[in-house]
Amino acid sequence: MGLFILLFIFALCVVIGMPVAFALGVAAVSAFFYEGLPMMIAFQRIISGISIFALMAIPFFIFAGELMFHGGIAMRLVRFASSAVGSMRGGLGIVNVFSSMLFGGISGSAIADISALGSILIPVMKEKGYDDDYAVNVTVTSSLAGIIIPPSHNMILYAVAAGSGLSISKLFLAGFVPGVLMCLCLATVAYLVAVKRGYTSEIFPGFIVLFQHFIFALPGLMTAVIIVGGVLSGIFTVTESGAFGTIYAFIVTIVVYRALTWEKFKTAVVNSVRTTAMVMILIACTGAFAYLLTYYQVPTKMSEFLLGISDNPVIILLMINLMLLLLGMIMDMAALILICTPIFLPIAISIGLDPYQFGMILLINLGLGLCTPPVGSCLFVGCAVGGVKIEDAVRTIWPFYIAILVALMLVCFIPAISLTLPNLLG
Repeated sequence: MGLFILLFIFALCVVIGMPVAFALGVAAVSAFFYEGLPMMIAFQRIISGISIFALMAIPFFIFAGELMFHGGIAMRLVRFASSAVGSMRGGLGIVNVFSSMLFGGISGSAIADISALGSILIPVMKEKGYDDDYAVNVTVTSSLAGIIIPPSHNMILYAVAAGSGLSISKLFLAGFVPGVLMCLCLATVAYLVAVKRGYTSEIFPGFIVLFQHFIFALPGLMTAVIIVGGVLSGIFTVTESGAFGTIYAFIVTIVVYRALTWEKFKTAVVNSVRTTAMVMILIACTGAFAYLLTYYQVPTKMSEFLLGISDNPVIILLMINLMLLLLGMIMDMAALILICTPIFLPIAISIGLDPYQFGMILLINLGLGLCTPPVGSCLFVGCAVGGVKIEDAVRTIWPFYIAILVALMLVCFIPAISLTLPNLLG
């Protein structure tokens, strides 16, 4: 009965429009009252959930992404990507994908990717004769690169939720190849759809212009090199690299690009504080909620349920994927990472999956949920930026869903995609 109260109150709070973080907290406190457990335990779990040093890297990553969004780095990355691949058929769609790969690898946020690149590329694509839905679909789905390609604060959340001493630097390494693979799949679909619709290509500007745009974009690209390289080399901890990367981004946007005005800086600070507060409250409330899931033996019961259906690892993995996809369609990604990791990670390990490989599977699944209704935040933001109705975008987005699912299946059944770099360099 206690588990029913926990889940029912949580679902009720979400349905009436309460933010997910508060819904988790209200449900957890209600279950504590019902079970007669000391409220001190609930508050201890809430506080301990955010008393983790590695979490300090999250506000730095968020602030660095905001600085780069408002400081002109996104525009220079778009110019570089356009001069490199814009001459292909339907080139602006491919430019969109590779711009997301470059910027997502710096900002670490899908929403930041859509906000920054979508506001630049979607109007340009419309002006060049691309259909509105195509422009939005490419932008929305390619934004998932920010979740997979490091640095990604979602990987930090996964490492914290796993609670098994996972190395964040190895998680960063594990995300490179799956992220690039997913972008290649999306670029292929963007090209095929462009050919089918008869879109034209841009004129190649020449290698001199390409080199110039690369030089202009290089200071921004170095942000990711500093953040990820500092962690992998052991020079910085994850938190220290986030702080140093933020300082570097601040210097680049002011001294090198001179595009960060006082008003833009204030906007970046406000947005960063708001996003960080949301994430931290979510982590804190999830601590109490996850404690109750363990108290009610949900991970054990879920494992017994899946293993009772089949003992075939392939079937179990496909069922886990299906559950994650369905959950990703109706809940916030950060909350799902914190809730689902303790439940599904032990099952994944029991069928022979490496924790780092499962981390990539989890992130791709939940990332796809950001692009799907009814609660697809990336889809909503992309449609708002592009001025397209959600139903019009969803009607033609399915080829891009297939591209992401192909990448997901490859990551699921070819462990080397996720594990080669961590094993070689980690």
